[in-house]
Amino acid sequence: MDKPFMIGIAGGSGSGKTTVVREIIRAIGDQHVLVLMHDSYYRDRSDIPLEERRRANYDHPEALETSLMVEHLARLQQWQAVDLPLYDFATYTRRPESLHVQPRQVIIIEGILVLADERLRSFMDIKVFVEADPDVRLIRRLQRDVRERGRSVDSVVDQYLRTVRPMHLEFVEPSKRYADIIIPVGGYNTVGVDMLVTKIKASLEARGQQR
Repeated sequence: MDKPFMIGIAGGSGSGKTTVVREIIRAIGDQHVLVLMHDSYYRDRSDIPLEERRRANYDHPEALETSLMVEHLARLQQWQAVDLPLYDFATYTRRPESLHVQPRQVIIIEGILVLADERLRSFMDIKVFVEADPDVRLIRRLQRDVRERGRSVDSVVDQYLRTVRPMHLEFVEPSKRYADIIIPVGGYNTVGVDMLVTKIKASLEARGQQR
């Protein structure tokens, strides 16, 4: 049996990666797609006080346990189930429970830094970079973090200026050169998303014909 078809989707925070992922799932079918979010692999910070956790740099590659994600991808590639970590963004800690998942035909590897790591790129059949203007990304991040992660407006802005923007310029933006496909305007670029979905479907059909 062929290995699962793996798609890497990177881009700055708030660029529209989630929308692109949602459109792929809608086109392919959720029963065929497994999404691995790099954010789930943030290192546990329960050993330090909450205030220190809030000030930590979560946009540097070292903030993530990417080696564990690599291990999980290697197992999924061999059609083996894995237990995914679950992260609590309100407390900056890993939850004690995990999520048991089975491999699927299509595996999406999503996160701001997934194209910046050579180990992750080695698994990807297609590498995608989602772009959006910096002001749009900041507004989307502000809305998400306040609504979904229990953050204040001041804390989001402070984090953006202190770590998000500098790390984007140092790590995220340069990783665009590894992309096979670049989608401007994120998930709202219907032409770009449709082209990506068409490419995925064609690749899956070709693999099916080979079996």
